Amino acid sequence: SAVHEFVLLGLSTDPHIQPALFVLFLLVYLLTVVGNSLMLLVIVADSHLHTPMYFFLRQLSFLDLCHSSVTAPKMLENLLSEEKTILVESCLAQAFFVFATGGTEACLLAAMAYDRYVAIGSPLLYSQVMSSQLCVGLVWLSWCLAVVDALLNTLPAVSLDFCEDQTISHFSCELSSLFPLSCSDTAANFTLLLCSSVVHFFGTLVMIVCSYGRIVTTVLRVSSSTGRSKAFSTCLSHLTTVILFYGSGFISYLLPASGSPLEKVFSLQYSVITPMLNPLIYSLKNKEVKAALGRMIRKHF
Repeated sequence: SAVHEFVLLGLSTDPHIQPALFVLFLLVYLLTVVGNSLMLLVIVADSHLHTPMYFFLRQLSFLDLCHSSVTAPKMLENLLSEEKTILVESCLAQAFFVFATGGTEACLLAAMAYDRYVAIGSPLLYSQVMSSQLCVGLVWLSWCLAVVDALLNTLPAVSLDFCEDQTISHFSCELSSLFPLSCSDTAANFTLLLCSSVVHFFGTLVMIVCSYGRIVTTVLRVSSSTGRSKAFSTCLSHLTTVILFYGSGFISYLLPASGSPLEKVFSLQYSVITPMLNPLIYSLKNKEVKAALGRMIRKHF
């Protein structure tokens, strides 16, 4: 390749705005790290939360830490840097980890939806169906599927020649932004990326929709309005996370790359903002998490 590095234009080219953006997103990243680390600590430390639901939530917190850490540090560095460059190899590595962690989260959200369906549809058999072996297996399967998918898309990109424009009108490296910079024929790469994204993300979304369809059918059979409200409340946090993740992710990945500011906003939503919001979503309206946090604070302070 004639090009050895790219230029990431980032969120803004205005030098007067960049320091303010740095402070804002440094705060967002620190809140992400603290919030998800605290969630991990509370779930691991409190025996009351050693259930399948919180096992998956612990994995989600770990994934959010990984997903945001793939893009946020480089974005923050470029906000204070004049050069804003990244090596081609580093850019491809970042694209791989963005794809792998995002794909794993999609699979994990589908597993969490199935967990909620079993909890509401078969509460007496819940502990038997959602065994520790099944939960661990679902997490490993999520990682394996996402990593294989990321490899299938990233490895062919390694052989591309980048010999045209070096500028990426984005704050991170994503495959859809890299292909237009290549002087090689990328039609097959684009097709593979589109097909794998549709199969992976729409496939997991279909599983989530099916799980919630069965949940709604089961809950509507409950005669007590209090019982229905309680059942739906256990799904509210997960459903909020699904809407945030899939809504911004689909728009960012499946629409053609245009370099518009709106495209950056959707990418920020799923890669930086959602990982910060998830600990808040799962803690503010979750009595068990708040009780566990209170016990931990009383024990140590």
